[in-house]
Formats: sequence, structure tokens, C-alpha cells
Amino acid sequence: VVLVIGVNGVGKTTTVAKLASRFKENKMKVLVAAADTFRAGAIEQLKEWTDRAGVDLISQHEGSDPAAVVYDACKAAQARNVDALICDTAGRLHNKKNLMEELKKINKSVDRLLKDNYTKETLLILDGTTGQNAIEQAKAFAEVTDIDGYVLTKLDGTSKGGVIIGIVNRTKLPIKYIGTGEKITDL
Repeated sequence: VVLVIGVNGVGKTTTVAKLASRFKENKMKVLVAAADTFRAGAIEQLKEWTDRAGVDLISQHEGSDPAAVVYDACKAAQARNVDALICDTAGRLHNKKNLMEELKKINKSVDRLLKDNYTKETLLILDGTTGQNAIEQAKAFAEVTDIDGYVLTKLDGTSKGGVIIGIVNRTKLPIKYIGTGEKITDL
């Protein structure tokens, strides 16, 4: 189970699709959960991406409880015997307590339902164009959930993503992926 977390606009949904495509290329049966139920158009955007990747999507309507979507996706993952469940979560401003609390609920759903059959990995998505604020984002998310690594996105322009070096040095967590463009293979 891969939980994809981060603030608004960092490239979570695109990264979810890229991961799904990569996993499918590696002959894995993949399911994606549309747990970004807050942003207008998020579910439709993810549906388009999962169609491109050729993987199934579990979703509810806009405004649904994200933890309920993840709960349904966990149940579906078990029933369908999938190899990978990727959860696209809503963008959270790291200074909004109620949204960060929602991450705790999502984690509890995954831990309760899938801990015996799946491992969980939480990837924090960081925008390569972000400066020092990315350090605060990493700190705030680490206070709410265990992070297993980072995905640095938007390195297809002039950005160098240098702030990630300081974050990795502080946290000792790896950079798992780098997003280098908008194509589904740009990971």
C-alpha cells in the first residue's frame, strides 16, 4: 500500500498515475484509491490518469470522507487480491490541523484492514520549485505520520530541487522517485 501525501499542487495525482503505470509494467495488479475528495475535479483527473495507466480506480463522490474511500479501497484490494494499492490523498496545508488529522484516520484504516497482508509505504511529495517551505512541510507531515521517503516533482524546468538535500540530511530518508515531466513515463 502506497500512501501519497503532500500539500496542494505538488503533483500527487500525477505521481500516483506514474507509480500505477510503473507497477503495472512490472506485471503487478494495481488498484488506485481516489481519496482526494476535497479538490474540485480531482476524482475526474485521477480517473483520466488511471485509464491511461490501465488500472482500476476506487472512488466515491466529491466531498466524501477520504478515510471511507480508503476503507473501501482496502476491502477491494483484499477481494481482488491486488499486488499494490496506491492512495491519492487530498492536498493538505501542513498548518491545517483538521486536514492533518484526516491522514491519521486514513492510516488507521490501512493499518487495521491490511496490516497482515500488505506493507505500507508513505511517500511525501515535494515540489522541486519549492524553497525553504519544503523543510517545514516535511517536518509537519512527519509529526502526523511515518514517512518512508520522498518524491521530488517538477524537475522538468529550471528548478534544481536543492532543498531536498537539506531535508534528506535531516531526516535520513531516501528520495524514492523524481518526477521529470507530465508524461506517465516521466518518473
